[in-house]
Amino acid sequence: MPALCRLALTTGLTLPLLAACGGGGGESFPPACPRPSILRDGADLYRYRGGGRDLTDLVLQGRITGLGGDCKRNGPKEVLATVSVGMDLTRGPAATSRTADVAYFVAVTDGDQVLDKRVYPLRAEFSENTDRLRLSGDTVELHLPVTDTKTAASYQVTVGFQLTPTELDENRRRQNRRQ
Repeated sequence: MPALCRLALTTGLTLPLLAACGGGGGESFPPACPRPSILRDGADLYRYRGGGRDLTDLVLQGRITGLGGDCKRNGPKEVLATVSVGMDLTRGPAATSRTADVAYFVAVTDGDQVLDKRVYPLRAEFSENTDRLRLSGDTVELHLPVTDTKTAASYQVTVGFQLTPTELDENRRRQNRRQ
């Protein structure tokens, strides 16, 4: 950003001066993005060996730690949103491998209606003497239709681990204990 534009933004100078910061015709502000959300029931992952639920049976623990991204116009009727999911994974005492496969999902909703949901696999490789990893999934591109009356902010992007029914039950059990 040119120094004059930074100055205009930090000192609150008038709009005519800010108009010069756009860098050429058209709209200079990025479009609204969809509302980000981490699904409460899908934010954690507890994977156990066999039917045990003791700490000594824990193979893998995970937590979705963040959701990032941005938006840009992709023509007059579409916004291109990019989404990146951050997570922490920890090998448990029952882990027998230095790799772990997990899956997470990215869903786009409009109100209560799920418009699209995709599942993304992720392989974690723990190096020697490392039992905890912080990673990000691949960047996901979402093409969101927009109109004069419907912006990308009308949508919601929700992420979470793609859990088995047993893993989902474990998350709900843990959440009930916290309340």
